[in-house]
Amino acid sequence: MDHQKVNLNRLSDFNTQLRVKGFNAYEIERENFVVRSYNRREFYKICMDTGRNIVHYADRSFDIDGTILFFGNPHIPYAWENISPINYGYVCLFSEDFLKLNERTESLMHSPLFKFGGTPIFSIEEEQKLFLNTIFQRMIAEQDTDYAFKDELLRNYIQILIHEALKIEPAKEYPSNKNTSTRIASVFMDLLERQFPIETPEKPLQLKTAHDYAKVLSVHVNHLNRSVKSITGKPTTTHISERIVSEAKSLLKFADWNVSEIAYSLGFEYPSHFNTLFKKVTGITPTEFRQ
Repeated sequence: MDHQKVNLNRLSDFNTQLRVKGFNAYEIERENFVVRSYNRREFYKICMDTGRNIVHYADRSFDIDGTILFFGNPHIPYAWENISPINYGYVCLFSEDFLKLNERTESLMHSPLFKFGGTPIFSIEEEQKLFLNTIFQRMIAEQDTDYAFKDELLRNYIQILIHEALKIEPAKEYPSNKNTSTRIASVFMDLLERQFPIETPEKPLQLKTAHDYAKVLSVHVNHLNRSVKSITGKPTTTHISERIVSEAKSLLKFADWNVSEIAYSLGFEYPSHFNTLFKKVTGITPTEFRQ
């Protein structure tokens, strides 16, 4: 059987199980490591990795040699460079729905671990590593059992990882070789793309304006606009409008939602405002495009 087809089948099975369960934990393989692909808008990530890594998180970079504990927010762009020939460790992915946020866990998710301005990377000592190894191994073993309350147990393990990190001093960033404007523009473009695709009218687009993106990225909107314009040649609002219209075209072609539902899903309070933007960009109305 074709090796590539086997990998694609494994990846498809992995994504299907992750969507259904809302949780998955696995060990990073020492050899033939497979980078997992998942819906970035839905899943948080906690990863413990041993080796040398350079992690670019939002507009900052971290160069760490040793064991790190990393917390990924699906709404915040990050890139991971494995410098060592061999890296090993553990990963768990989970959705907000799986975590079933209450008042207590809500505060944890708004801690520095998952906020844009926070530091989500921690250097781990050997004693801490041994303890965290145990937690990850228990999650991996527990997820496939028939225990009636295993989801609650897995949630407790996630909270243990969060609390252990909160007790550790965050890793220190190092200067990136990219200038500030390039990093901000890159982070904005990545964050913009992460808002799509729109999969249901019940979960409409959240970031709709340059001010929305500036707030999430913790920069002044003027600084964001200058950076994006200087690097891409287009204003921030143009990128947002074009991406919204591109998504609108897909929905008009392939979804059975009416125009009002599409307008709402893309963040428009009134369909007339959606019609105006769509016609401004394309020259025709959404209804004409669909016909």
